[in-house]
Amino acid sequence: MQTNLADFIKNTPAGDEAEAILRACVHCGFCTATCPTYQLLGDELDGPRGRIYLIKQVLEGAPVTAKTQTHLDRCLTCRNCESTCPSGVQYGRLVDIGRNVVEQRVQRPLRERALRFALKEALPRRWLFTPVYKAGQALRPLLSKSLQDKLRPGAAAGAWPARQHARTMLLLDGCVQPAMSPNINAATARVLDALGVQLIVAPKAGCCGALRHHLNDQDAALDDMRRNIDAWWPYVDSAEAIVMTASGCGTTVKEYGHLLAHDAQYAQKARRIAELTRDLSEIMPAFENELVALLKGRIVKKVAYHPPCTLQHGQQVRGKVEQVLRAVGVDVRLCADSHLCCGSAGTYSILQPALSQQLRDNKVANLEACEPEMIVSANIGCLSHLQSGTQTPVRHWIELIDSALTSK
Repeated sequence: MQTNLADFIKNTPAGDEAEAILRACVHCGFCTATCPTYQLLGDELDGPRGRIYLIKQVLEGAPVTAKTQTHLDRCLTCRNCESTCPSGVQYGRLVDIGRNVVEQRVQRPLRERALRFALKEALPRRWLFTPVYKAGQALRPLLSKSLQDKLRPGAAAGAWPARQHARTMLLLDGCVQPAMSPNINAATARVLDALGVQLIVAPKAGCCGALRHHLNDQDAALDDMRRNIDAWWPYVDSAEAIVMTASGCGTTVKEYGHLLAHDAQYAQKARRIAELTRDLSEIMPAFENELVALLKGRIVKKVAYHPPCTLQHGQQVRGKVEQVLRAVGVDVRLCADSHLCCGSAGTYSILQPALSQQLRDNKVANLEACEPEMIVSANIGCLSHLQSGTQTPVRHWIELIDSALTSK
C-alpha cells in the first residue's frame, strides 16, 4: 500500500512500524470475511480493510473526525483478520497506533470521557475493583438486568496448596479475575500442585497493561508493564514459566518485548519476560500422561469449548485445550463459527453494548446447539460475557479438571 506519512509521525518508532504494516497490505479483502463487525454491519469501514484505509489517511495528515473514531472504536481487536491475512499484516498493532493518534485529535463527549476514565482507573486496580464488584453483587437485586448479568457470582476459591516443590512457575493473579472468578487461579494452583509444580504469585504484580493500552492510555499501560517486570524479575532465574490463566493477559505479556522495545532500561528484561510467558493451555499438554493417571476416567462430561480470540488469534495457540480435555475423557465440541469473537473484548461489552450483545447471542446460540452440559473457555472476559447470556454453566476449563481431582 503506497504510503506517505505526515511529518508529525514520520521517522518515529510508531510511524516506522505503521508504515511497514501498511505497506504489507495488498487490499485483498480476505479479512472482511472473518471480521465480526463487518458481518453484523456490512460496512466496509467496519471491517479491517476499511479501517486500514482510515488509519492510513489519518497518518498521512487527513482531517480526523468523530466518524473515524467511531469506526475504530467498533473494532473488537479480536485479530481474526490476522489469522486470515495471507500477507501477515499485523492489524492489531496498526489499530493501536491509529486509535492513539485519533484519541489525541478528537475530543470525546463528556459522558464517554468519564466512562472511559472510570474504566481505565478502576479496573486495573484490584484493591479498588474488588470491593466495588462485591458491593455490586450485594446490591444485585436492585440493579438493572444488564448489570445483574455482569455481576453473577463465580465459584468460590478453595484452599491454595501449601506444599513446596522443586519445580516452580510464576502466576499472574490479574486485576479483575480474582474478584469475578476467584476459583480459576486457585484451581490452577491445585492442579499443578498435584503434578509437582508450585505456583508463585509475585506480590507486586498486577494488571498486565491491556486495559489501559486498549483504552488509549498507553503511557500508563507501559508503567503497568514495567511494574510487572520489576515484580517478576527476582524469580526469573528459578521459575520455569510465567503462567497465564487469562488469555487476554497472556497476549499482552507476550508482547512486552515489542511494546517496550524502545525503553533502554526495560527492553532486554521485557523480551525475557515475554519468552517465559505461557498460556496455561501451553503448559498442560506436557503433563497429559500424569493427568490421565490421576483422573482415571473420572470426568464424564460433554462440553462446548469457546476458544478466546486472544488465544487463537492473538497468541496463535489452537487445539491445546481440546487436546488436554479429550485426553482425560471429556467430550469436547467446537461450535459453528468458533473462530468468531463472543463480543466481550475487554471493555468492549461496556463501551459497545449493542454490538457486543448481538455477538454474544450469536455465539451462545451456536454453543448451545452442541447441547453441552457445560461451556468452557480460557479468558475471564469471555466467561463472564457468555454466562450473562445463558443458563448453561460457563467455567474455565482448568476448573473442570480441578473439580475431578478434588472429588477423589
